[in-house]
Amino acid sequence: MFALTFLGTSASVPSAERNHPALLVEAAGRRILVDCGEGTQRQLLRSGVGFRRLDRILLTHGHLDHVLGIPGLFSTLGLRQTSEMMTIHGGQGTLDIVMRMLAGLWGAGRAPIPVTFVPLSEGQVIDAGEFIVDCFPVRHRDTDSFGFAFQSPARRHLRPDRLAALGVPDGPLRGELAEGRPVVIADGRTVDPEDVLGPPSGGRKLVVIGDTETTEGLSDHVAGADVLVIEATFLDRDAATARDYGHLTAAEAASFAAANNVRQLVLVHLSGRYQDEEILTEAARIFPSSRIAADFDRIVI
Repeated sequence: MFALTFLGTSASVPSAERNHPALLVEAAGRRILVDCGEGTQRQLLRSGVGFRRLDRILLTHGHLDHVLGIPGLFSTLGLRQTSEMMTIHGGQGTLDIVMRMLAGLWGAGRAPIPVTFVPLSEGQVIDAGEFIVDCFPVRHRDTDSFGFAFQSPARRHLRPDRLAALGVPDGPLRGELAEGRPVVIADGRTVDPEDVLGPPSGGRKLVVIGDTETTEGLSDHVAGADVLVIEATFLDRDAATARDYGHLTAAEAASFAAANNVRQLVLVHLSGRYQDEEILTEAARIFPSSRIAADFDRIVI
């Protein structure tokens, strides 16, 4: 299960209703922040999720609307005397921006909390046991941008009807079968896991893409996602402007979701030049399972 709390859903200019980009993903007791726009620490408080167990930040890219909240967050965590290490993942250019920002405020290596910087390259970023996070390159102007795929594995569960029919008693033998190992029951018969396990179920996939000028080359990473979170900064009538600024239109995001068997599309990085209804109408016409994210919305996958 993945729980998403949207802390900031605006484009580069915030509004009274939308803060700069940030998304909290919670899974298996872990809490991971994707981007940290200006004001994110206050959004964490206003949403009620707070700062507890927050020790990792994934950065999609280094534009200031996605990273300016880091110094304020670190300052507050330092005042709260947290001793946890914060790990920040990002492209090397993105990390350079963040390191220079922190060094300019506190001096090199003297941030208010312990911090480790981990450069991204395509592939696995986190293996948390119950889920993994992969990253993949995304094209957005002159940045070293990345998207992130969160995946929990599908599992096969024991079928009570088959266990009863084959006479497998409660206890350790069932545990062995659940782990994929054959067992010998009291009458000498061997029961194979395939005899009692149901089909795989329960796997979940969440894909988060920040700013991107194209969806070309991203299908392999997005295909079959339960939820795709992606920007929709412009409407189709302003597609030329979207190209100039390296962003997608709502129609492009929706077409991408439809082409890749996504179950739900969630649009973020929304510009104040449009009404939400305009954006949703354009997307839903192409992909009906579209929604607009507002600050403090919560989605559970």
